Amino acid sequence: MHRQWLKGCLALITLIFLCGWLFQMEAYARAGSGRSSVGSRGSRSASPPKPFTAPSPTQPKPTAPTPGMTPPGARPMPPPMAQPQPSSFLRSFGGGLLGGLAGGLLFRSLFGGPSAYGGGGSAGGLGGSGISLIDILLIGGICYLIYRYIRKRRETEAMAYQGAQVEMPYQAPYPPVYDQPQAQPAGDWELEQGLGYIRQYDPSFDEARFQDWCMDAFFKVQGAWANRDMSAARTLLTEEMYRILQADCDKLKANKQINRLENIAVRSVDITEAWQESGEDYITVRVYANLLDYTVDEASGQVLAGSKTDPVKFEEYWTFTRPVGGNPWKLSAIQQPA
Repeated sequence: MHRQWLKGCLALITLIFLCGWLFQMEAYARAGSGRSSVGSRGSRSASPPKPFTAPSPTQPKPTAPTPGMTPPGARPMPPPMAQPQPSSFLRSFGGGLLGGLAGGLLFRSLFGGPSAYGGGGSAGGLGGSGISLIDILLIGGICYLIYRYIRKRRETEAMAYQGAQVEMPYQAPYPPVYDQPQAQPAGDWELEQGLGYIRQYDPSFDEARFQDWCMDAFFKVQGAWANRDMSAARTLLTEEMYRILQADCDKLKANKQINRLENIAVRSVDITEAWQESGEDYITVRVYANLLDYTVDEASGQVLAGSKTDPVKFEEYWTFTRPVGGNPWKLSAIQQPA
């Protein structure tokens, strides 16, 4: 009975030791990854980081339609109709007929040709001119018929034009066409507001350049961590973060362990939060990356935790702060996803 109790105690002690050893190994894997939160985020220190969400497609700005463009669903405006004009055929026909008759009569009057409706050149003539009364009546009748035809044609075209105007009335120019606005997530609005406050005091602030700088800072901090000496990245750290990370490096040295970080590939750095408080700017970014992360014994090189062949994919939220204005940014916190 005594031996069984002793074996049980030894097994329990061994289990506790192994759990503590594994926890210790995890605590030293990658800078700040062993705890859920390291450092300070001002008033948001106790809050989990806002998770990253893919941005919605950019909405195009409202644009006015170009001249001649018809808004969707609207009936196209008819082109302006020209005022009815007399038929060119009628003008040429009437002119040609009158010209022909006038020419024929003039020819007969000059050369004394016989009238088509009379016997001699003077029979039934008017003052010996060779123009008979029948010719005059004929010309007058033809002119009257042409006049009547043209007038009737004009009235018909005018009525058709008025009917088209009633059916397709003139429409005023369409107002500018605007795309329908879509509701934006509240988090996006808060982020844009925070970035706007930062730009007010630092007009040169640029998001893309800041994200590139964050990527460089990530590599420098991890490089200093792998060398177990955070002094190489001290200018990128707040005093609190420097003390915490350097203390972890000192523990690695005391345990004669080295945390190897190899083949680091940062896939994206995305801004998730931005705000101001107490005269300080704060920006939190999500770092999405993969790397080889393993811990070895300093003397033998034996792998104690992690893998030299299987890369680890991870995401972390790094918060940077600075005094309001164009001052240098410093890492103030590292958080794991909630």
